[in-house]
Amino acid sequence: MPRSEAPHAGMPVLDASADGVSWFEFAPAHLFYTPIAVYCGWLSLRHWGPTLLTNANPSLPYSGLVGESKHAVLAEVKGDARNLVSPYVRVLRWGGEGGLMRSVNEAMEAIKNDQLSFPLVAKPDIGMRGVGVQIVRGQTDLQAYASSFPAGANFILQTLVDEEGEAGVFYIREPGEKKGRITSLTLKYFPRVHGDGKRTLRQLIMDDPRAGKLAHIYVDRHQKRLDKIIDEGESVRLAFAGSHSRGTIFRNGNDQITEAMTDAFDQVAQSIDEFYIGRLDVRFGDFDAFQNGYGFKIIEINGAGGEQTHIWDARTTLAEAYRALIQQFGALYRIGAANRRRGFKPTPIRSLIKAWLGEKKLTKHYPITH
Repeated sequence: MPRSEAPHAGMPVLDASADGVSWFEFAPAHLFYTPIAVYCGWLSLRHWGPTLLTNANPSLPYSGLVGESKHAVLAEVKGDARNLVSPYVRVLRWGGEGGLMRSVNEAMEAIKNDQLSFPLVAKPDIGMRGVGVQIVRGQTDLQAYASSFPAGANFILQTLVDEEGEAGVFYIREPGEKKGRITSLTLKYFPRVHGDGKRTLRQLIMDDPRAGKLAHIYVDRHQKRLDKIIDEGESVRLAFAGSHSRGTIFRNGNDQITEAMTDAFDQVAQSIDEFYIGRLDVRFGDFDAFQNGYGFKIIEINGAGGEQTHIWDARTTLAEAYRALIQQFGALYRIGAANRRRGFKPTPIRSLIKAWLGEKKLTKHYPITH
């Protein structure tokens, strides 16, 4: 099936350029981000504060830079905007003898009490870049997920917004400004291959113009059915988590930002006390409605650690990507400095390193992302 006919219902149509992968998109992070780290060092000297980024959103743990709880961040959304958050519960993975079933039983009770229903999205409470995200379709899936989750850590069970449309909306408001702005809109497309009744899933992946270049990303998560012949006309979704590092296609949607969309996300952002910069990830079924500021659900909010993810559009040049990140980090330090003048104090560097190491340690033990 040609790329332009791929079933991304409710989204702008993809053209053939979506088959491409930029040369830096999957480059080692320590290489790609080195120039940005140097720039942040200069900003630290300029503003006299190496951890000023943790002052950008004073109401969030570490301003949402690292090690923050998804539950804690989403809990800050208040008023009418609360209805836009996809409902969820938080579950502790108990350790020791009987710990697994205790976690499963408490999860089932929380699901019942909050009137949630399967399928649900399971994901770590602390984590980023789509790590450890799976769909759980019943208690058996839930138990399997919990069994592979590290004891002593929390995970989220969130209502599945079963729509093809997903976007990352990056928002900035300077302290004292009455209204913020959207500086980045990333449209996310979940790649698929289409059966012909002859080839296995492995062959379909390898033969696909884009998926074949990223086969190492898709093969592990589809291990159980790689050698199955896919029926003619059957569509197999290769990625669920809306992260480019997990194989999702990102497209720059900055030219499709509207005033109505900006108003809607400004209302959400301003419902969170002392929130000035970050990315809101949403799902929707109708792009026109989304542009008009309604018909979407918030699935996650990332603070200072969020990124203007339109840079991972394969058409973006390296210079354009760095310009966007320089603008973003410049805003983080500028807002952090402004909040310091207002009396807020940034996180001490020792506490920040501890949070970063804690998140890094947990990430190694999370379940595989589906």
